[in-house]
Amino acid sequence: MEVLAQDQLGLAWREFVNSGEVPSVQIRPTVLASWQRCRHAKVNPYQKKVFHVLSPDELAKKRMENGTLVEISLPIMEGLYRFVAGSGFVVVLADSSGYLLEVIGDTEVTQSIAKGNFLPGADWSESSAGTNSIGTAVVIGQPLQVFGYEHYCINSHRWTCSAAPIRDPQGNIIGVLDMTGSFERVHPHTLGMVVAGANAIEKQLSMELAWRERDLSNRLKLTIMEAITDCVVACRSDFTITHMSRSAADLIGVSPAGVIGRNLATVLREGNTAFCNLFLGHNFVTDREIDLHLPQGRVKCIATSRPVKDEDASSDGVVVVFNEITRAKRLVQHMTGAVARLTFDSIIGQTPVFLNTVGMAKAAAGSDSTILLLGESGTGKDVFAQAIHNASGRNRGPFVAINCGAIPRELIASELFGYTEGAFTGAKRGGSPGKFELADGGTLFLDEIGEMPAELQTTLLRVLEQKTVTRIGGTEVIPVNVRIIAATNKDLSKEVVRGTFRQDLYYRLNVVSIRLAPLRERKEDIIPLARHFIGHLSAKLGKEPLKLENKVTSLIQSYCWPGNVRELQNVVERALHLAKGNNFTEDLLPEEILSGSTAQGNGLSGAKPVNEYERETISRLLREHNGNISRAALALGVARTTLYRKMNKYNINTVT
Repeated sequence: MEVLAQDQLGLAWREFVNSGEVPSVQIRPTVLASWQRCRHAKVNPYQKKVFHVLSPDELAKKRMENGTLVEISLPIMEGLYRFVAGSGFVVVLADSSGYLLEVIGDTEVTQSIAKGNFLPGADWSESSAGTNSIGTAVVIGQPLQVFGYEHYCINSHRWTCSAAPIRDPQGNIIGVLDMTGSFERVHPHTLGMVVAGANAIEKQLSMELAWRERDLSNRLKLTIMEAITDCVVACRSDFTITHMSRSAADLIGVSPAGVIGRNLATVLREGNTAFCNLFLGHNFVTDREIDLHLPQGRVKCIATSRPVKDEDASSDGVVVVFNEITRAKRLVQHMTGAVARLTFDSIIGQTPVFLNTVGMAKAAAGSDSTILLLGESGTGKDVFAQAIHNASGRNRGPFVAINCGAIPRELIASELFGYTEGAFTGAKRGGSPGKFELADGGTLFLDEIGEMPAELQTTLLRVLEQKTVTRIGGTEVIPVNVRIIAATNKDLSKEVVRGTFRQDLYYRLNVVSIRLAPLRERKEDIIPLARHFIGHLSAKLGKEPLKLENKVTSLIQSYCWPGNVRELQNVVERALHLAKGNNFTEDLLPEEILSGSTAQGNGLSGAKPVNEYERETISRLLREHNGNISRAALALGVARTTLYRKMNKYNINTVT
């Protein structure tokens, strides 16, 4: 729709201002809609100037908030002004709310329009200044030219303004570019110039934001590379280094910034072909052991590599993450719990025989001598092993435990000594360290050492004597610094006589032997232990603690406890699950405890023999687990091989 002549526009304006009705003279719908919004907002059409103007400090803050917009727009505004200089026009930048940020123009023009507060800091939104190209363009989101009487307020009737919104890359309006001058000098191409200027600002802004994103991304990468403790090296497909973390640079002995752009082969000394091969684009390696040959000598590392793919799935480069094996071991031990959590404070007991045992263990902890813990199943040999480690000078090192009776014979060698890649079918690529290597600098707990296969006892003896291991399938001799704590429920001296345990290995292990008394020899400790387990397990299981009844106290003190402390703990846990009140009542006890006590109460010849209790317990567990050896052994707290041996001893079969 064409713009009306000024006299007709003036008539339409007066008619609308006076009546609020749609003028009889047809005007542009965009202008009419704006007038209606202004009337609804109670904008004074007769105001001679805009009343809301920011203070200098507020304007400075506005400019700072829109710093990027102002910085990019000013050169383009100056370019536009050069086209119209001397023609009575000004070039204006406003923010997304309609506040003027910058005004560039002829001095006499800027001074003239300033009388109506058309100056930086003034609010030229539609609700403040009425219909005008800046405020109305923000409302409708489109470029707009407003002529003379189309302005709602009388102070703008002698001007024509042309404005276009400025949008960010997401399409949000962040500002407005405007050219304003006398309506008598308006040119139809003025709006086109403004739109072109706004487009130029948007493109420049997009480029600036993209550059800042890249710059931020690069700075984030550099910060990450500085912050992570892993060694990281990234190379292009031609082996040109693009990134190197501080940890990697420190290990290799170079400056991170000094190697960027250099070829990897020129940074590393000769002999590092295996490491360089990790950067071949097709490689996809996880936790491979490699040797780095550095000025300080050979450093064993664990490395993982990942190719960087382009949109065609071709490799543009490779990122390799690696760590010294000693550091990687410490990290794995921390994450997987290869640490001793129990101390001597965790051990409950006050009987003289038990306190004597604790005293011996504390004394032995201060040395590096090998310790042999002797005791029946369930007496707490693993607890003592952890406590000794934590009281020793190795307490900052790893605590690695292995149950020699719970691992199949064909796997125990690889578990203890590790293996190389290809050592056997199913061997992990890159090989794997054994428990001796993982325990380097700390303690290795060999539980149920009496179950060690005879063919491995010779190898174990050699490792203990030479303090080195050789992985299965390999030839490299690896030094290990490990303190050994062994444990058994067997009489190893008798096993030596039988020929099932090497005598020299026995003497190598039996430097400091500590016997853990069975619970039946620690009657005074039964009630304190039971109360400890009630408190600990009730909190763990979210149950209410149980109060021991006198009858239960008498029953558990008179019971023989063939499963020792572990059996007592299981009985308490069972009671917590079955209890319906807050009392530990007689009916919560297993049958074997009730029957064992009854035999004493009937005046029979004392409690049942230990062997008989053990036989009954094994038979009961096998029945409960439907003959499943693994589950019964787990419930009893022994290895399957130990359970098989006891079944043979007592002539028990799986369907008992």
